[in-house]
Amino acid sequence: MRLLLRSLSIILSIILVTLLLNRAAGRLIHKTDRRRLHQLRIITRIALQAAALVMILIVLFGPPTQLSTMIGLITAAVTVVMKDFIVAFLGWFTLMGKDGVSVGDWVEIEGVSGEVIEIGLLKTVLFELGNWTASGLPTGRRVAFSNSFAMEGHYFNFSTSGQWLWDEIHLALPREVDPWQISQRIREIVEKETEPYSTEAAREWQSVVRHYGTREFSAAPAVNLRPASGGLEVVVRYITRAPERNTLQATLLRAIVDLIRSSEAAASKERANA
Repeated sequence: MRLLLRSLSIILSIILVTLLLNRAAGRLIHKTDRRRLHQLRIITRIALQAAALVMILIVLFGPPTQLSTMIGLITAAVTVVMKDFIVAFLGWFTLMGKDGVSVGDWVEIEGVSGEVIEIGLLKTVLFELGNWTASGLPTGRRVAFSNSFAMEGHYFNFSTSGQWLWDEIHLALPREVDPWQISQRIREIVEKETEPYSTEAAREWQSVVRHYGTREFSAAPAVNLRPASGGLEVVVRYITRAPERNTLQATLLRAIVDLIRSSEAAASKERANA
């Protein structure tokens, strides 16, 4: 009876110490960057719970006398029965590494694009945003993937914190306006509106170039004329942040359309005076 009470007191002490350490770790982690906050909480909680479980088992059953044999049998059984879970768990370590993903990243996994909202031990959850090369708008669906994709497949993540992507605007030009003159004025508008984005993107990409030794990239916008069924169309290509894509596109469209309309009105007035 005395031995049982002693074991129970030790187990309760282990549980109490684990809870206190978990709370203390939570307060320390609270000061960390929020992008790594969720992962650090999971790691700390699992480490403390695993350590507490091992100590409780030692108290209940005593230290193992044939540790190597026990470990071998347990490893063989777990490998056969829980292969998928093991691969998913190892995939979690890959995702937590230098080239992994964090909560808030924009990624593409198995053809599904979205923002990472949860990274668990066995699964990763995305808030689907659709194809960001098309609309990039939320679909309202949550998509969960087994972390095994990090070991057996591949995934795409933005290489820089700015989450940069190229966007395009296509507009048909009226026959009345000078296409070369209007394209030059459109270029001036686009360069002015996107200058903060192109400057910051070039700076971040430069760090990637220095690290990996790849060729340098240009973030300057491009404005080109292409033949279309009704004459010519202007194609504007520029850099933008993925979360701000629609806002910047609306700003540029408004400015370009106003320019085309004013140029068309001026051309019509000149013809009338002539």
